[in-house]
Order: sequence, then C-alpha cells, then structure tokens
Amino acid sequence: MQPILGRPHPLQRIALALATSVVLHPSMAAAQAWPEAGHGQSVVQEALPASNASQVRLSEHLRQRGFVFYGAWWCPACRQQKRLFGEEAARRLPYQECEQRDGDRQRCDAVAIRAYPTWIHGRERREGVLSLEELRVWSGWQEPRSEEHTSE
Repeated sequence: MQPILGRPHPLQRIALALATSVVLHPSMAAAQAWPEAGHGQSVVQEALPASNASQVRLSEHLRQRGFVFYGAWWCPACRQQKRLFGEEAARRLPYQECEQRDGDRQRCDAVAIRAYPTWIHGRERREGVLSLEELRVWSGWQEPRSEEHTSE
C-alpha cells in the first residue's frame, strides 16, 4: 500500500472529519468513535481485531529496539498498519501522532516526516504500510523457539 503523501491543510482535515462522522446506531457494534481524533472532531472507525501473543511480542520488541511509527489520526493507511497488529498490540506500538496537536506536528517536522505511515529506526526510514514479516526482518525479531512449537 502506498503512503499518504503530504499533509492536508487544517481545513481539509476538518472537512475529512466532518465527512466521515456519522451518528452511531446500536447495530454498529464493530465501530468506535474516536473523540480524540483532533480539533474536537469525532471520527468513526471500525474496531481493530484482537491481537495474538506474537503480535503483542512484536509490538513490544519494536518499542524496545527504538522503532517509531509516525502517523495521523485521519490516515487510512495508518489505520491499516494498526489493524495488522490487532487492538492490544496496536496500543503498545511506539506510535507518534503527527496531526492532532501543534506539538505533534513539530515533533514530526523535526524528523522530516513527509508521508504516512513512516517507520524510523536509527537513521533508516520506511514509508507506507509494512507487513508484520517486513517489520520482523527489519528489526531482527526471532520468535522464541518454545513459542513457535506451541502456536502450531
């Protein structure tokens, strides 16, 4: 999947948030409203699937190794990246929001983020949605042997 290039003008972000806001009906059990989406807007997004133990361990490994995942609250590719990890592991990702507050933008500008999602580790960066396998290889992750046999 291609990264989303550039950042929208603040009015475009508001228009996007308004265009994607809907009134929740009780039958929408798989959807969640994210009031922290930015600028007081509420964006409805589909709930993430559950994480498995391997996804959680990979998320923790990436955090411990100093990887950072830069994204934006409105970014569908960023949401897809989180979906690959599942809900619990996504909460543990070393995620840096770039569009919610001015301080967020400054931190992302300081490392020249120009597309979402962007992963940075040391001096190396990768743009776009990365598969879990790509992240495992890049980070040098090895699933513990005892876990490999019990998960099959």
